[in-house]
Amino acid sequence: MELDTSDPAADLVDRVAAYLPENVRTGTGLLGVAYSGGVDSATLVAIAARALGADRVVALLGVSPSLAATEREIARDVARDLGVRVVEIETHEGDNPAYIANGPDRCFHCKDELFTRIDAGVVEELGLVAVAYGENADDARRPDRPGARAATNHRVLRPLAEAGLGKGEVRRVARWLGLAVADKPAAPCLASRIPHHEPVTLEKLRQVEQAEAGVRRLGVGDCRVRHHGDVARLEVPVDEIGVVVARREEILAVVRAAGFRFVSLDLAGIQSGAFTLPLVTR
Repeated sequence: MELDTSDPAADLVDRVAAYLPENVRTGTGLLGVAYSGGVDSATLVAIAARALGADRVVALLGVSPSLAATEREIARDVARDLGVRVVEIETHEGDNPAYIANGPDRCFHCKDELFTRIDAGVVEELGLVAVAYGENADDARRPDRPGARAATNHRVLRPLAEAGLGKGEVRRVARWLGLAVADKPAAPCLASRIPHHEPVTLEKLRQVEQAEAGVRRLGVGDCRVRHHGDVARLEVPVDEIGVVVARREEILAVVRAAGFRFVSLDLAGIQSGAFTLPLVTR
């Protein structure tokens, strides 16, 4: 694809590339990118592949029950389109009592598990000279991103945030680069659907994944199924509430089939940080 280098997105790409570690930019080592297939990490992978060459970038995909199967497939597809190798790393945050307890710092324990497993052998095995992840400048300003502390502890780089790119600029770059996920809605891990201090279990994760997949099959582009015991609280974009109402019986059926007894529709729509923000900003 021929890119218009006069587009301001080209300058944003160059700005991020300048924050890639010098020993990677000027040497022959490989850069690992903690990768989910979402727009932030995919854009970082694409920029790194453009700056370094696709063969010098490795997408490190953490795989656990908190990653929906559809998200795993999307991540593989995007990396394949970029010509970048994906290495799947099995993580076991579900064995950590602090993660299971599901406090506001749950994301710290999840990221810490991933970065620990990368440090424990993947870096040496793959010949990585640095590891980065896709935190953007907007995320860096939010108080509900405890995973950033894990990145700091493990010396993981954050080129998008360092270059000052917020979410809107990341999406602009993704569109310029032609990424299939440029307009993909955010897809936080499945554990984010469980209220804090309610334990994370495999059964709850399975219920949420099954219910959300069923709702999307019925034509809802984005949704969150918040797990409140017998009650599934469905969040969808406000402009898609009409779709839910029109297909009410079908949506009731697929969500109940996932193991919920009651299904409610949250009129506030999609709410990022719905569980964490009230706790960390008190």
